[in-house]
Amino acid sequence: MKVKRKIITIDEELCTGCGECIPNCAEQALELVDTPNGLKARLVKEFYCDGLGACLGACPTGALIIEEKEVEAYNEDAVIARIKELTPEMLESHKQHMEEHAHELPALQLQKTETGGGCGGCPSVQMLQWDKEETAPKETVKLESQLRQWPVQIHLVPPSAPYFKNADLAIIADCVPFSYGNFHQDFVKGNAIAVGCPKLDDANAYVMKLAQIIQTSTPKSITIVKMEVPCCSGLVRVVEQAMKEAGSSIPFETVTININGEILN
Repeated sequence: MKVKRKIITIDEELCTGCGECIPNCAEQALELVDTPNGLKARLVKEFYCDGLGACLGACPTGALIIEEKEVEAYNEDAVIARIKELTPEMLESHKQHMEEHAHELPALQLQKTETGGGCGGCPSVQMLQWDKEETAPKETVKLESQLRQWPVQIHLVPPSAPYFKNADLAIIADCVPFSYGNFHQDFVKGNAIAVGCPKLDDANAYVMKLAQIIQTSTPKSITIVKMEVPCCSGLVRVVEQAMKEAGSSIPFETVTININGEILN
């Protein structure tokens, strides 16, 4: 049965056959196939892919995207059988994957399997909530913004903007400001910034834009500030690829923030 839903699509021109996407697919829906153009990643079967994009951040070239189209419905029972056959050690990981994101595939929430889960997806969209105690009085000193530029989105910033010239550049995942309380003081102050999401946006377009910034403005350093979720690692690969495209190597560091607003490294 075919339904209209989201599913992974692979751009074979961008795919290098590196295989980095495969271990990031909890459903084992991807495989490498020997084609006339070399090794390429392919979907094994449409019904193995839940369409939630846990593999997106693993692709160094941005060859994986999510599209909505008429395809076979996701089949959880078939996925379980495939995992048991190929990688039984991943069954618990798949169970957690499904339980965390059952709300994203409502049509499949009632399909219980022997894993005990419903349906799932990438940890970046796991629904969580927690309470925090007040640690400061409600009447506090208003903090000033440290932002020195506009725009800030990677898609919108002009590569030749004067604020990029010889700057310390912070490339920031767009969930970071909501998670990290001291965001302006630690990552905006004194820096030029470029903000984006490697999961929801076109990673290849990011590579091209950042390569232009590196070529035309030669920033002094780059700090990548990302969240702990796997797909956010795509931001690191975007920067590495951009430097390769620009033919330039700039010192860079990566800072990872967890969803509780703590720096992990």
